[in-house]
Amino acid sequence: MAELLMMAAAEVLDKRQLWLQTLASERRFSENTLTAYERDSRQFLTFLTGHFGGPVSLDDIAALKPSDLRAFLAARRKEGSGSRSLGRYLAGLRSFLRFLQRQGLVNAAGAEAVRAPKQPKSLPKPLSEKDATRLVEAGEQLQDEPWLAARDAAVLTLLYGCGLRISEALDLTPAAFAGEATSLRITGKGGKMRLVPLLPAVLVAVNDYRKLCPYHLPENEPLFRGARGGKLQQAIIQRQMQKLRSALGLPDSATPHALRHSFATHLLSGGGDLRSIQELLGHASLSTTQVYTGVDSARLLDVYERAHPRARA
Repeated sequence: MAELLMMAAAEVLDKRQLWLQTLASERRFSENTLTAYERDSRQFLTFLTGHFGGPVSLDDIAALKPSDLRAFLAARRKEGSGSRSLGRYLAGLRSFLRFLQRQGLVNAAGAEAVRAPKQPKSLPKPLSEKDATRLVEAGEQLQDEPWLAARDAAVLTLLYGCGLRISEALDLTPAAFAGEATSLRITGKGGKMRLVPLLPAVLVAVNDYRKLCPYHLPENEPLFRGARGGKLQQAIIQRQMQKLRSALGLPDSATPHALRHSFATHLLSGGGDLRSIQELLGHASLSTTQVYTGVDSARLLDVYERAHPRARA
């Protein structure tokens, strides 16, 4: 807190904290996004302290010009930030300034005048059907305790079998599987609700874990538990995936989120339509889902070049 006080007036810090709370309670931003926005805004205030030669006041923020924001982005780029990070910095700063503008404290027009850095176009890197299937098998998990192996398999199966984000899977409770559930009601980004079909293989994996789990699992508390009984953290699954991909000889792109990419890509390859896949993934815009058509086209072109006799002419 002492560091924060040195770089900004108390009124600025109070407004910043209120903004972050609003993003969490009203906008329902994810924990990862909130952490990034907190860090980014702190770095921005630190930059402005040096830029203006003293702790930042609301008057300083109100007087910001596009050139000040560009100077911050240039400083971050010089320190190694890529285009995606710079785009996130700008999005967070615009959000903060709009929040202050709604309270009549600043004019956010300067931030709106700054163009976001051009983002590099990159396609998701899904796994092959064979590799995805291996990753979700309980027998492949690198855990000494059978219940932990079943837990990891169940989480990964939810990512691949239902297209969930890892945070969505870890937020599930036993109540989501009550009765003879055939679908899951998922709360995604921005509090958006969606229904996802519950495949028999997914239900089997979850039930296997529940049978072996040594902890009592109340209906409305986290389903997936860590070794000591607390809510399972994302970092544990990410570390296990890192070990697993090394053991199976898979590339670094084989991450938990790659299983969600694989879910979408394999559905599209099997004849699924984009609108349905958009709903299953919980994407707000169809344009976000359309990236998978590029993955499928690239895969088909690769098959064509390897298999068609005229491709080698």
